[in-house]
Amino acid sequence: MHVVVITKNTPDTAAAVTVKDDGTVDWGDSLVVNPWDEYAITEAVLLKGSHGGTATVLTVGGPEHQEALKHGLAIGCDQAIRVWESALARADSLVYAEAVAAAIRKLGDVDLVIFGRELADIATDQHIYQVARRLGWTMLGYVARIEAVDFAARTIRVDRLTEHGTQTVSSKLPAVISVVKDINEPKYPTFIGIRKAAKAEMPVWGISDLGLDAPPRPQVRQVQYKPLPVREGAVEIIEGASAQEKAARLVDKLIEEKVL
Repeated sequence: MHVVVITKNTPDTAAAVTVKDDGTVDWGDSLVVNPWDEYAITEAVLLKGSHGGTATVLTVGGPEHQEALKHGLAIGCDQAIRVWESALARADSLVYAEAVAAAIRKLGDVDLVIFGRELADIATDQHIYQVARRLGWTMLGYVARIEAVDFAARTIRVDRLTEHGTQTVSSKLPAVISVVKDINEPKYPTFIGIRKAAKAEMPVWGISDLGLDAPPRPQVRQVQYKPLPVREGAVEIIEGASAQEKAARLVDKLIEEKVL
C-alpha cells in the first residue's frame, strides 16, 4: 500500500494580509498548514496504521512550504517530497496539477492520493480534479468516511457528502479523493515526531526530475492583487426617553433621508 497526501502552507485565516504597492501580497509570518490538509494527512497516517505500507507527504512550492512537510512527518508519514523550481513560481491550477501528477507517476506505486477539501488561501478545489484528470484516475470528492478499502483487491468504498445528504460510492484503485473534516480527528505532532521530522531528508524534485521536457505553460496569468476599498460611513445613535420615542425619531430620520 502506498498513500500520498498533498499539502501546502496557507495564510492563517485570522491573520492580517497586506497588498503591497506592486500588486503582490505580503502574508507576513502567518503561514500555517492548510487547515483542510490536517484531516487529509491524518487519514493517510490512519490508513498506514491499519494496512501497513507507506505514507508520503508531498507539496509543490518553495521553502516556505517545508513546515507543512515536517508536520506530515511529525504525525507519522514515512517520507516527504517537495516539488519546486523557479519556473513554477507563476503556476496556475493546471500547471500545479501537472506537477503533482508527474510526481505521482515518478513515485510509481501509488494506490491512493488524498487532498484536503480545498485550499484556504484561494478557496478552490479545481486543482484536485485536474490532478485526477491528468492521472486518468477516478476522483471522489467530499469524502466524509472511508467505509472499506482493499488494497489487494484494488477497491475502495466511501461516503461522500452531498447537498442533500450522504452518498455511498465505490471505485477501483488507484484513485484520488478529497476529504472533509467529518472524516477524523486530526493528529498532532509529538515531541519525538517533531525531532524526527527536523532530522529527515526531504528531496526537492525539479522539472527534469519529474520526467518533463519543459515546465508546463500556464493558461491563466495572475496580474495583481488589489486591497479591498476602505469602507466609510457614520453612525448616529438615536436618543429618546422611551422605545416609542426612539422609534418615532428613527422614522422621522428615515423620511428625511428619503429612505421611506
